[in-house]
Amino acid sequence: MPHRFPKATRWTAGLVFTLLCAAVAAYAFTVLYGQPRADNPLQMKFAASGLDVPAHLFGGGLALLLAPLQMNGWIQRRAPRLHRLSGGLYTGGVLIAGLAGFSLALHAEGGAPTGIAFGLLAVAWLATTGIGIGHALAGNLARHRQWMWRSIALTASAVSFRLILGIGLGVLHLPFAPVYLAAAWGCWLFNLAVCELVLRWPRRSSATALSAVR
Repeated sequence: MPHRFPKATRWTAGLVFTLLCAAVAAYAFTVLYGQPRADNPLQMKFAASGLDVPAHLFGGGLALLLAPLQMNGWIQRRAPRLHRLSGGLYTGGVLIAGLAGFSLALHAEGGAPTGIAFGLLAVAWLATTGIGIGHALAGNLARHRQWMWRSIALTASAVSFRLILGIGLGVLHLPFAPVYLAAAWGCWLFNLAVCELVLRWPRRSSATALSAVR
């Protein structure tokens, strides 16, 4: 999180983000390498879907695991080689999962409204990552950071998607179809909106920072 926020806020947000990403990545790899259960129609559908679902789970899980590492300012400053290595792996994960996700969007649960949401998410995910890498290669690190923040916000849509489903279905007990549609759109539009808010949040003035210390 940018230094315009208090240190305690940055640490707390970073810890929560890391735990959520790790939890969803663990779920993705569990589904990927686990045996599908015959009484679980979703898992059976995944098993019969060809390479798209395994590719999406593997690439997305890898990107989720590496996203907190990529955002770590200490690693960026003190271990740039590690940052570049994990960045290359992160980009590979996004490429694999994004292409597979776009293919899956063509046959998404809920028809065209849901499919369009997932398709646009895949395109935006690939585009923001590609633009961010382009700025890094051009040496424009400020722009690189901004665009990779957007990429990681879209990576975290996997977390938001499950949170929306959990609240809508498990807490509010709403019908599946509208909750799934809301999750398909909200998981990435909400994340992008928060990301843009954070990127544009005004820096604290010297006077404000001094008064906060006092």
